[in-house]
Amino acid sequence: MVDLTTGQKNVLEADGPMLVIGGPGSGKTTVSILKAAQIAGRDLGVEQRVLFLSFARATVSRVMEAIDEEEEVSAVDRKRIEVDTYHAFFWRLLKTHGYLVGLPRRLSILAPAAEAIALAPIRSRYPRGSQITEAQAAARAAEVEAERRRLAYEEGRVAFSLFADLVWRILDGSQRVRDLVALRYPAIILDEFQDTSGEQWRVVQALGRESLLIALADPEQRIFDFIGADPERLDHFRKAFSPKEFDLSTDNHRSNGTEIALFGNDVLTGRFRKADYKGVSIVTFPANQNQAFGSLVGRTLQARRRLIDADRKDWSLAVLVPTKQMTRIVSDVFRSPVGGMTAIPHSAAVDMEGTVLAAEMIAFLLQQQDGADHFDSFVALLANFFNGRGGDKPTQRNMTAATQVLTASAKWREREAAGKPVAKNNILIPAYQVALACRALALTGDPDRDWVAVRQIAEESPCPRMRVIGEEVRNIRLLERGSQLRQAMSQDWRDNGRYANALEIIRQAFIQEHFASAQKPESGVVVMNMHKAKGKQFDEVIIFEGWPVVVRGKIEANPNRIVRSNILDGPMIQARQNFRVSVTRAKLRTTIMTPVTDPCVLLPPA
Repeated sequence: MVDLTTGQKNVLEADGPMLVIGGPGSGKTTVSILKAAQIAGRDLGVEQRVLFLSFARATVSRVMEAIDEEEEVSAVDRKRIEVDTYHAFFWRLLKTHGYLVGLPRRLSILAPAAEAIALAPIRSRYPRGSQITEAQAAARAAEVEAERRRLAYEEGRVAFSLFADLVWRILDGSQRVRDLVALRYPAIILDEFQDTSGEQWRVVQALGRESLLIALADPEQRIFDFIGADPERLDHFRKAFSPKEFDLSTDNHRSNGTEIALFGNDVLTGRFRKADYKGVSIVTFPANQNQAFGSLVGRTLQARRRLIDADRKDWSLAVLVPTKQMTRIVSDVFRSPVGGMTAIPHSAAVDMEGTVLAAEMIAFLLQQQDGADHFDSFVALLANFFNGRGGDKPTQRNMTAATQVLTASAKWREREAAGKPVAKNNILIPAYQVALACRALALTGDPDRDWVAVRQIAEESPCPRMRVIGEEVRNIRLLERGSQLRQAMSQDWRDNGRYANALEIIRQAFIQEHFASAQKPESGVVVMNMHKAKGKQFDEVIIFEGWPVVVRGKIEANPNRIVRSNILDGPMIQARQNFRVSVTRAKLRTTIMTPVTDPCVLLPPA
């Protein structure tokens, strides 16, 4: 029997639109599952469902796992609770009803990596970083948006960033579609509602005309301002739907028995009520690379050992860092620690554009093709990797690399057409030698073994471009035993005696990965930046930040800090919210690692 708090019981007793507010681990998800089951058993027809929507696939997985483990929910009611991401739900509506807003009947996803490649010619025409003016940035944004819409309306290739706006146009313009959605989903639960963007809010308003809405929110966990989350969003919901409101903010179920949540709340205010908090450790490290990373590896190994010795099933340890750059650096350090320390098996949550495009190259090499078309396809994939690697923020270095590849290819073909040998200094010679080496490789039919063999040829090649691809693709996790991708690759080998369709299989796998809702929550050691930890929970968390570069007693640079340059400037609301989210991901213990010479300004004084 679930031991419910008074606030949770009040949620179950209420009817109509609701707004449930609470902090990390306050029981919002648990009570929403019980409420969904209550609605399913009491109010739904045979084919109707309660829809639970969340932003992140990791959250969807955790909710699905919680539903399966909830003894109070019957097997019949479980089947009537449908858990999905906003993207997956929107995509279903677009595929079925997109023609109502002028989209072609046949639609496909323009995944982030493919989108970056498609938009690269526009972005390459403008300065980057601090060199671009406001007028140029506005012109670039307008061109990019126009091309996105052209790709959607003319080619049927729809980018994720267009989903919400297009779905709103469908729902707002068609009472019949709204009725159909409400007939299937009379009740919809909206997770992490405080992060809803303007376009998503318009969709929610349209859904709420016919369906019952229950919003779950933590106003102190709003960390997605950069994608349009509005601090007034909860007031918008109150005004639009006049919901019954429930505050669970004083409850803590995730880290019960610790003071992790208390510490996280004190981070928000900057007023620390205690000298020590149970379950929270603040440790310092020397501000130099070898000792800093040595200290991190040591702390990680200690935490890993604690969890293993505790015999916890599917234990999880998150190492959270402030920046994407630091994610990759820490992942590399864990693979090859300093001073001969033990390597740490782990997964790294990195931006996937580069990884996806690197995986496409490895898959292409697994096909072991030959001929002129093979060379042209190889060049196109290599250029695509550099064009799309940076996503919507391409670097000058990557754009230049893509241009160099295409220029070298044109010169190769010119000399070939003239009957001349390719110039010895052509940069594609060492790159294409990798393709030739992979073509000569004796493959086994074991996708994992063959994938690693091809990746190692790229990693160990004399070509710096192919080495980058080999290193980048280490972040892929789709070839785990039992995965659909592994099964598809194995079937391809059985059907053809080779990997005849590896590239297409990989591309489809990444599209499906965007909508996968059956992922298991992270286990083992996971490295990710602090933003990516939102909506997740782990047994232990280690938060590790960068350190100052000191020259002649003066700080010359201060990269990869929890607070930019570690400078306190005003109330720091966004930085405090981000930090609190990271601290409160832990169920058992949070360890915060900060440099001894310049500790994080959001921490209590030593």
